[in-house]
Amino acid sequence: MLWFSVWAVLVVGTLVGAWFLLRSLWRSARALMDELGRASRVLAELADKAEELRRVSDAQAEPIVPTLFADKAELQARLAHLREAREARKDARWERDEATRERWRAVWR
Repeated sequence: MLWFSVWAVLVVGTLVGAWFLLRSLWRSARALMDELGRASRVLAELADKAEELRRVSDAQAEPIVPTLFADKAELQARLAHLREAREARKDARWERDEATRERWRAVWR
């Protein structure tokens, strides 16, 4: 009778432990599936956004043409325009950086 009660307790304890383990695994699997579904939706949104950005960039992109035999004055004008644009971006970046530095100086005063 003693062995029967020991084995019965062991079997019931094992079944209860297995039930808790399976419940935990089921909840984890459900949470994983929910996250995979969310990731799938986010990936679809990302693909749509990338396609939209590609369309916009294609519409705004200037065609690349060979310039080996192009007019030098035209090439120099384009180079001057690109340099001016670069300088404007550089100045804007400098102003943003200076504003950031001023904010940090104000914090540390």
